[in-house]
Amino acid sequence: MTSTEEPMKTASESPAPPAGDVESQTPAAGFGVPVILSRWRREDLLKKGSLVLRVMGFLFSLLAFIIMASNSHGGWEDFGKYEEYRYVLAIAILSTLYTGAQALRQVQEMSTGKQIFPARTLALVDFFGDQIVAYLLISAASSAIPITNRMREGADNIFTDSSAAAISMEILAFLALAFSALISGYKLSNQSYI
Repeated sequence: MTSTEEPMKTASESPAPPAGDVESQTPAAGFGVPVILSRWRREDLLKKGSLVLRVMGFLFSLLAFIIMASNSHGGWEDFGKYEEYRYVLAIAILSTLYTGAQALRQVQEMSTGKQIFPARTLALVDFFGDQIVAYLLISAASSAIPITNRMREGADNIFTDSSAAAISMEILAFLALAFSALISGYKLSNQSYI
């Protein structure tokens, strides 16, 4: 070994920086700019994802409302004569109003950067509202499926096709709000009021 070569030190032999030497210490995992930036990206993705899901829920609910409200063809082919179809229409209206209001609120918050209500209140309303409306949507769709299937056995016409289309739109609206409820639950459980 020459005088210019020093014996290699292993990691266990390298001296740790003194306790008072703050500049030489490596940051602990979970701190620092990269972690903060990744959290901001994740929160931004959750905001956008939640908005997209609510807009989809709004569109599907609006379609279910329009299809069912226009499903009146005279005689027995009138949605108003069936309790199940009136329920589908009522829940489609409720879901349209809820998802439309939530989407508008989120767009306003994203554009101004200010929240209308306290973050905790919004997180609770989002979580419970999404779950309740999603439950009502699947409840209305599942109550109308049996009568539609019985009618389609006897006569497959525009009335039964329109009823099936409205039910399908409510199921799609349910799926959008169910995923939105998952995001709302994540935000609520992590105390991250995005």
